[in-house]
Amino acid sequence: MKTESADGAATLREPVSKDGPALHALIAACPPLDENSVYCNLLQCTHFASTSVVAEKHGQLVGAISGYRVPERPDTLFVWQVAVGEAARGEGLASRMLADLVDRSASADITHMETTITGDNKASWALFERFAAEREAPLEHGVLFESDTHFNGQHASEHLVRIGPIRSQP
Repeated sequence: MKTESADGAATLREPVSKDGPALHALIAACPPLDENSVYCNLLQCTHFASTSVVAEKHGQLVGAISGYRVPERPDTLFVWQVAVGEAARGEGLASRMLADLVDRSASADITHMETTITGDNKASWALFERFAAEREAPLEHGVLFESDTHFNGQHASEHLVRIGPIRSQP
């Protein structure tokens, strides 16, 4: 399914396998996102296509969200990574992509969204707080992976953010 923006700036769709290398390059260009292998990105574009979205502008990938349903709680969409390339920043693309994920007919049974965010990632906090407010959904958070315990002090603590129940938009 493709969703055109009002001004035609970006097209949203589910990823396909050929998007793997472009997704890898996009994530590499969006620090501080953790780079995964191209193989991992290929799996995101195939096994997790129904819970992921890519944005194209002039034939180039300029945005992506990878996600999956939490196996023990299939009504929960876990948002793994949100990437918006420099050429598409400031256009509300991340918000459009989040909305696209939960408003798809295949997502009708999703009632909650989760993600992890480091304490200093102001852009991600703003994105998910705005999403929760727009959907009139509560947002809760707490440390899931602690810096010293889980990352040997090599990475900031990751806060689990849980939003829900969420409402689909017409």
